[in-house]
Amino acid sequence: MVQSMGRVGCALDNAAAESFNSTLKVEFVHRHRFATRDQARVKIATWIADFYNARRRHSAADGLSPIEYEQRIKAARAAARARAHEAIAA
Repeated sequence: MVQSMGRVGCALDNAAAESFNSTLKVEFVHRHRFATRDQARVKIATWIADFYNARRRHSAADGLSPIEYEQRIKAARAAARARAHEAIAA
């Protein structure tokens, strides 16, 4: 991980990274023991890719997983495009 490069006194520049690191520690790291740093690196990367990014519900996404949220947005955009094409055709 790379240390924040924000200025002193700028509290919000790193808020998303701080929140993620807190979630990572509370939900995964503190619940597991790792024999080596390499094992920790692989298991953490797997947790991020398979759970955090794919299935974990996020408050910023109305309590949906990222995949469900993206599907909802795509469906809404497709519906809006369809309505716009209908309005143009009419």
